[in-house]
Amino acid sequence: MHATNEEEIKPLGDEIHHYWLAVSMAKAAGIDAQAALEEGRLSQETWAGLITRCRGCAWERDGACQRWMEWALTEDPGVDVPEPCENRDIFEGLRQGQKNE
Repeated sequence: MHATNEEEIKPLGDEIHHYWLAVSMAKAAGIDAQAALEEGRLSQETWAGLITRCRGCAWERDGACQRWMEWALTEDPGVDVPEPCENRDIFEGLRQGQKNE
C-alpha cells in the first residue's frame, strides 16, 4: 500500500527515548515490567513490539504523553493508562495479571 497525501509517513522516534517512556508508563501504571519479563507474563517479542508502537505513536509525537507522564509519576503508582496510548491494552493486561497473583 502506498501512502497518499492524507497518509503521511512519519519516521519512528528514538529507540532509547521510547524505551524509557515505556518503562515510565509501566511504572506510572503500577506495573513491574522487569518482573513481568522474568515471570514470562511479558515476552521479549511483545516488549519489543511495545517499544516500536510507542516510537510511532501520534499521542507521544505531539508531546501529550510526556506531559501526562510528568503528572502521572507524581501520583501513586497504579493510575490508568490513557486511551490514546498505543500500548494501553498491553499495559492494562499486565496490570490485571499482576493483581491476580
